[in-house]
Amino acid sequence: MSSLLEAEGLQAYYGKSHILHGVSLTVAEGEVVTLLGRNGAGKTTTLRAIMGLTPPREGHVRIGGVAVTGWPTHRIAQSGVGYVPEGRRMFRHLTVEENLRVPPPTQGRWSLTAIFSLFPRLAERRTSKAGRLSGGEQEMLAISRALLLNPRLLLLDEPSQGLAPVIVDEVMRAVQRMRDEGTAILLVEQNAILALAFADRAYVLSDGAITHAGPAAELAADSEKVKALAGARASRAA
Repeated sequence: MSSLLEAEGLQAYYGKSHILHGVSLTVAEGEVVTLLGRNGAGKTTTLRAIMGLTPPREGHVRIGGVAVTGWPTHRIAQSGVGYVPEGRRMFRHLTVEENLRVPPPTQGRWSLTAIFSLFPRLAERRTSKAGRLSGGEQEMLAISRALLLNPRLLLLDEPSQGLAPVIVDEVMRAVQRMRDEGTAILLVEQNAILALAFADRAYVLSDGAITHAGPAAELAADSEKVKALAGARASRAA
C-alpha cells in the first residue's frame, strides 16, 4: 500500500516549550493507525502539526505525496484530510441536520443519507439542538461532519473520551466501517486496548518522541508493554 500521510521529523513548540522532538509516522491508503501515549505525550500536538494548526518549525508533512508543510489548515483539509478534534466542537444552537449541512457538499461515498445509516441515533435526533445531545451523540455528530467532506484521511482525537462503554462500541464499529469504505484513519486514543483492537499499526509517543512503532496486534499481545509504553488502561472500560 502506498503512503497517504507521511510526517517526517516534526519539531513543534508552544511558545518556548518544545513539544514534538522529531516525530515521524506514516498512514497508508485504507489503513487504521493508532497513536498512543500518556497524557501530555504530544499526541494532540502531532495531529495539530499535521493539520497546520500548530505549524512545525522543522520537518515535513506530505498528503498523497504532495508537500503540505506550511499550508493553511483549510487548504490541508481541502487536500482530503478530515479532523475531529478533542472536545467535539459544534454549533450547539443548531440542530443535528443544520450542523451536518454546514460543510459544503462534496462528491463521494459520504452523504447525509449515508451518515444517517452509519449513525441511526443522529437520524432519530436530526431536529434536536446539538447542545442537547448526549456526549456520545455529540461525538457521532463531530465525526459525521468531518466525513461529509469525504476525506481520504481522517484524524480522530480521543473519540472514546468520557463515553459509556456501549456508546464507545458503537463509535468504534463506525470507525471499522469507515475503514471498510476506504477511509484511512489516524486514531489518537488513551485507551490503548480499545485502539489496538481496531488498528493495523501502532505508534507510541513519550515526551514528544516516538518510542515504539509496529503492528498493532503485536503490541496488543503484550499487556505489560502496553501499560509501560502507552500508560493506558488495560481494559476496555472507557
